Amino acid sequence: MIEFSTLGTFFVVVLGLFLVPGPAVLLTLSSTIRGGRKTGILTGLGIATGDFIHTMFAVLGLSVILMTSAAAFNLVKYAGAVYLIYMGLKAIAEKPNKQDLPSVSKSSNLQSYRQAVLAEVLNPKTAIFFLAFLPQFVHPEKGTAIVQFLLLGLIFVIMSCLYTTLIAISVRLIGRLMKRTAKLGQWSGKFAGLIYIWLGVKVAFQQR
Repeated sequence: MIEFSTLGTFFVVVLGLFLVPGPAVLLTLSSTIRGGRKTGILTGLGIATGDFIHTMFAVLGLSVILMTSAAAFNLVKYAGAVYLIYMGLKAIAEKPNKQDLPSVSKSSNLQSYRQAVLAEVLNPKTAIFFLAFLPQFVHPEKGTAIVQFLLLGLIFVIMSCLYTTLIAISVRLIGRLMKRTAKLGQWSGKFAGLIYIWLGVKVAFQQR
């Protein structure tokens, strides 16, 4: 079973990643502004559904790799660590750009949900992220790997639902804060980059 210390670290890291404005946050904000809170909440649920689908693919794929060979699983972990470090360095090196809300056509609540699911499922970066991110918190020697994957994935999805719901409810306040803290927002990419690099370095040393 996953240790509480690992779950605590996972929770803090995911929360840190959520606090950096990304496509999911901007899509939720845009949908809420155009269609109201209910539309924004359903958009967030659609994004979380897409994340869950990616989680299931990652769970199935990584579990098969683990059952095939522990060495192969470790190779995937280290490849994921390298990818996370690369993402971190890239995020730190990128020049800050103004983040504009994506254009979202006004549609029904159900359409907004389906559009969000489709957008997240078809995002290849999300799939790669889950394949690189989840293994860093899985320790096969401490329990069934597939159970650990599912637990971490569900925690991520639940946190995503709660976060996007909070955004939809507080959209006006968040909009004002984003304008007032524009300069701080320029450093959000660097903050996310440090998190990615920390994760990559962590796995590089944890098994030595």
